[in-house]
Amino acid sequence: MTLIIGVLLFGVLLLAAGAFWARRSYVVITVDGTSMTPTLTDGDRVLVRRRRLDQVGRGDVVVLEPPLDPSGRYMPGPSGPDGRRWNIKRVAALPGDPVPAGIAADAGVAQVPSGAMVVLGDNPAGSVDSRQRGFFPADQVLGVALRQLGGPAL
Repeated sequence: MTLIIGVLLFGVLLLAAGAFWARRSYVVITVDGTSMTPTLTDGDRVLVRRRRLDQVGRGDVVVLEPPLDPSGRYMPGPSGPDGRRWNIKRVAALPGDPVPAGIAADAGVAQVPSGAMVVLGDNPAGSVDSRQRGFFPADQVLGVALRQLGGPAL
């Protein structure tokens, strides 16, 4: 009987440790808006793996906080449950990469600076991204979108 209780207790502890690890490594977000259409649409739920900048690649779909907009032209969406505002965009260029054409950057800037990245929505007509706002802060990356829940890998 003691062996059974010990095995059950071990199983419960293992499940709790696994849940703790998953909670720290993964998050589910709900897409709000059309900037990533047709890849993602409003209301889609996406599994995101928390990542640092050095774990992000060109072409990855990332969740990140947008840069501040002192001009007030780009109104942020509503805050998430954590009080932060998140964008979901595709990475076009990383630090040290050439600045892609059509990106709002200071004249003479030929490379993406350290600590910055260029991100674009898949729907150019419906996305406020690096084309309008320039570089996004790379230290504000939450993670890389892995797959749409109930849908394909991204």
